[in-house]
Amino acid sequence: MIKRQLQNELNTLLFKGKAILVFGARQVGKTSLIKNTIKDTDCLWLNGDEPDTQLLLENITSDRLKAIVGTHNILVIDEAQMIHNIGLLIKRMVDNFPGIQMIASGSSAFELADKTKESMVGRKEELQLFPLTFYEMVAHTNFIEESRLMPHRLVYGYYPEAVVNLGKEEKILNDLVDGFLYKDILNLEGIKKSATLQRLVKMLAFRIGSEINTLSLGNDLGINRLTVEKYIDILEKNFIIFSLHAFSKNQDNELKKGRKIYFWDLGLRNRIIKNFKPIELRDDVGSLWENFIISERKKKLMYQSNLADTYFWRNTQQAEIDYIEIKNQDIDAFEIKYNPNQKVNFTKSFTKNYHPKSTQVIHNQNYWEFIL
Repeated sequence: MIKRQLQNELNTLLFKGKAILVFGARQVGKTSLIKNTIKDTDCLWLNGDEPDTQLLLENITSDRLKAIVGTHNILVIDEAQMIHNIGLLIKRMVDNFPGIQMIASGSSAFELADKTKESMVGRKEELQLFPLTFYEMVAHTNFIEESRLMPHRLVYGYYPEAVVNLGKEEKILNDLVDGFLYKDILNLEGIKKSATLQRLVKMLAFRIGSEINTLSLGNDLGINRLTVEKYIDILEKNFIIFSLHAFSKNQDNELKKGRKIYFWDLGLRNRIIKNFKPIELRDDVGSLWENFIISERKKKLMYQSNLADTYFWRNTQQAEIDYIEIKNQDIDAFEIKYNPNQKVNFTKSFTKNYHPKSTQVIHNQNYWEFIL
């Protein structure tokens, strides 16, 4: 079994008087993570995807809840975002039964977080699980083996099932997209045009690492800009994509409201555009590499509870910095290039105005220093 970076943290949170919420996309390993944590405990496990579980727990009273839990000292509700009033249920568990550990997993932060926000203040700990990471795979095998697989990871990504079933990656990713990708999203209130949403996801997949224009996307899709922004927000809160926003301190020549979109997993992205060609035959290696490095770095920062803010930078003359981290007002700037021999100059327009603490080029001969 591949040990997840959150395993130790989840262990330390048990029986500390708070509910534990584990968020993450479908099939990233939330269930396995929780089961591995509670394997030697007396646990009641309920699946929020099951209609009878949804009916059982909807608007349940404290007395009825206690009767259902019985003598178990842990209650797990998997895919808890499917339960109506899940926040109220968790609040009742924490307030009325402090000796019982409540764990809830959710593949939609949008629904579960909204339902629990007000009622769960001071009563919860949140963990976010991503697809597997380069760090986790190096720990599972070794650095040399995982480095050799880098071209493979750029195509098929890090979803656990795709990683452990070599040769079956395309079928697994096909099943993931066809069976799960839009399931929670389309269940959200107000999402009625599934074909439009799928077209938007495909357009974003073709534009990884490039600035997006929501007005232009909306015109192409036949919807307004606000609807595009709503859909992008929902995709982010369902852990499909994430954004980098433009960094600016209002210099006259800077891009002030730009946004770039990346995918948390490249296998998912490549399945959406239906391109599993090896990197030697692709014309998007630079974009794949940039997406990989930034997503792995952001996973690392989040797993380490590093509060650095992340951006990109560009000015009106098209000078650009691929990736910026700011922590304690210190600025670190990074250019991300697959080829280590590609010449890179950090524009003086940026360095003179912002005096970065460091500048660095991340390429395929030094990337491990950045993401391990």
